[in-house]
Amino acid sequence: MKIIPHKLAAVVYLALLLSCNAGKNIRQDQAAVSDKALKDCFSIPIGVAVGPYNLKGDEAAFILKQFNSLTPENAMKMGPIHPRPDRYNWRDADSIVDFAQRNGLRIRGHNLCWHNQAPGWFFTDSSGKAVSKEVLLRRLREHIQAVVGRYKGKIYAWDVVNEAISDKPDEYLRNSRWLQICGEDYIAKAFEYAHEADPDALLFYNDYNEISPIKREKMYRLVKGLKDAGIPITGIGLQGHWAINEPSKAQLDSTIGRFAGLGLTIQITELDISVYPKEHDARPRRPEDADTAFTPAREAKQAEVYRNCFEVFKKYRKQISGITFWNVSDRSSWLDDFPVRNRKDHPLLFDSNLKPKKALPAIAQYSW
Repeated sequence: MKIIPHKLAAVVYLALLLSCNAGKNIRQDQAAVSDKALKDCFSIPIGVAVGPYNLKGDEAAFILKQFNSLTPENAMKMGPIHPRPDRYNWRDADSIVDFAQRNGLRIRGHNLCWHNQAPGWFFTDSSGKAVSKEVLLRRLREHIQAVVGRYKGKIYAWDVVNEAISDKPDEYLRNSRWLQICGEDYIAKAFEYAHEADPDALLFYNDYNEISPIKREKMYRLVKGLKDAGIPITGIGLQGHWAINEPSKAQLDSTIGRFAGLGLTIQITELDISVYPKEHDARPRRPEDADTAFTPAREAKQAEVYRNCFEVFKKYRKQISGITFWNVSDRSSWLDDFPVRNRKDHPLLFDSNLKPKKALPAIAQYSW
């Protein structure tokens, strides 16, 4: 067919107009996603780890806009909340619970039994000698009954036992004071004590490095053993401290698929994605650590990993009942001091000015 020149010009103009409008529509769609609250993109609780200092000023308003669940980052851990046998520090934990209740937010309790931040007095008598198994389990029960009992009906889920699995490939459970004195029994007992204190709370085993095939199988063994023994465990928490070099979609798919077979609810409990390649151990600062700029290349790679993760999360949306980010924004993250001290990281969805990064629209396309 012969096209007359002036008609050809009209066709070209129309094509250009459609192209421009398509680009404009894409930009408008991206802007709409950026303006939409994170919590409104998903039908499950979208949480954030906080301290009392986050619940004032611009961060308080920001939290209320973007999230509908809170996890106390440190205020409910054994050391901060129960530093001495006769002393409980309720102030910080109470302030977080009160803020959540006033504003209609859900709360995940974190955590009831952990090898880290456990006060030394739990494990020793007045002369400094190790206590018996019976004494240690009694102290654990009293602690759990006091903490869970205080917030019964206010906290919907608890990380009951945290990080009990060893990182050593040839070792099953971490060689903690809990294990040394009580053996494996302390894990089951912690769940039983928590269930006694609040029968309606969801009870989780929580751990990191879950994408490692070796550690994953040890976690699976532990949780399946608890479930098969009739221990009141209702969920598994996958922390999700990942990075721009892991996990791949295949790694994450095989991990969540494996745990989904347990028939327990799954939550992503401590999600962040470092802009540095993953390192699992603390180390001294090196000259190359001075390059902390959040470059376009780092932002693009981070957005890609977040997108891949949420694509997999959506695949398992029937099993995943909550996602919690570990800290509010890049303004302050625990990764600013780990694994390298004083190296600024940028691991979250919002920058230091509380503005959305490219990762936000990247994950919003997999909303459910």
